[in-house]
Amino acid sequence: MALITETNAQYYSGQQVFNHTSAGVSFLTTTFNTDLVGTIVNVSNSNFKVTKNANLLVEGVDYNLSTTILNQIDFTANIVAGDQVLVTLNQTAINNNYGSYEYISLIDIINNFMVAYVGMDKLIPRCKRSDVIFHAKRGLQEFSYDTLKSIKSQELKIPPSLSVAIPQDYVNYVRVSHIDQSGVKRIIYPVNNLTISPTELPVQDADGVPTQNSFGQNNQAEQSITEERWNKENQNNLTGNLDIDNTNVYDWAWWKLNFGQRYGLEPQYSQSNGWFQINERLGTFSFSSDLAGKIIVLEYVSDGLAYDMDSKVPKMAEDALYAHINYSILSTRANTQEYIVQRYKRDRSAKLRNAKIRLSNLKLDEIVQVFRGKSKWLKF
Repeated sequence: MALITETNAQYYSGQQVFNHTSAGVSFLTTTFNTDLVGTIVNVSNSNFKVTKNANLLVEGVDYNLSTTILNQIDFTANIVAGDQVLVTLNQTAINNNYGSYEYISLIDIINNFMVAYVGMDKLIPRCKRSDVIFHAKRGLQEFSYDTLKSIKSQELKIPPSLSVAIPQDYVNYVRVSHIDQSGVKRIIYPVNNLTISPTELPVQDADGVPTQNSFGQNNQAEQSITEERWNKENQNNLTGNLDIDNTNVYDWAWWKLNFGQRYGLEPQYSQSNGWFQINERLGTFSFSSDLAGKIIVLEYVSDGLAYDMDSKVPKMAEDALYAHINYSILSTRANTQEYIVQRYKRDRSAKLRNAKIRLSNLKLDEIVQVFRGKSKWLKF
């Protein structure tokens, strides 16, 4: 049986047509790769619409999405012979469906593993499905950090508070950039040793001793003095403008050696794109004042397990995940011979390396184009 089940109209246009030649039909079942989502108050919005004979139907009045059968639409009035029903996905659902053949779902990985690797006369004669699910999820998490194409990004505008919330499925950041008027990406660098966001702000008495509330916990200040001073500082004073008699990273103490004023610029500070830091106390990304009102793109790594729809694996890494599950199960079982464990450990390592090479997406033509720049003659 073919792996592609959608028609071209379903894939490219997000549409499925039902022409009825018989009367008395009260429901339809779509075959999109994307599951239908109905309107749920304060939870989600419908990702599709239904028309009958070119007339738009209303969810909750003319039809409802079945609560027991996936992708089934139940009609309040029967569809008679000659009626044409058109189900259309919204544009967001259509876009999410593009490129879906590149991936295999985590549930399919688990089902395939149970069929191919577990059973009589196999190395794993029996295994709980819950164990396979656990090791599959752990494998997907580990692969997401350095193997899979799991980088996500958000386009945000820096508010007057100079802070944006850490994304809900955030694990670690990859890159932060601001976008100029030409749409060009300008890298924003972390503050490193320039400043810091304290994790606690204890209120002190006249002797410098932290004070406590009625529950015996330290009283906390509402605003960090360090952050307040950083937010108010003119960032031009931090980039080596020696004509300004103010805070200057090139004019710090330690005989003016640390930041390169005597021997030249220090590369990590010699840039004018702005700065960012992660404020663990507030759970935000904080930015320097010169970035207020700017558009930024925050690129970050997730683990692929935050939402059910994220639980998918590139087919180029499918075999590596099977090898990971195999090794993880065998290595945690009692009485498994060590040479077998080591054999599957090497198998996992080799297949993971192959997956990294495949997913690195190296193209010879692109490499050649870059290396052409190495052949330019330099005349002195």
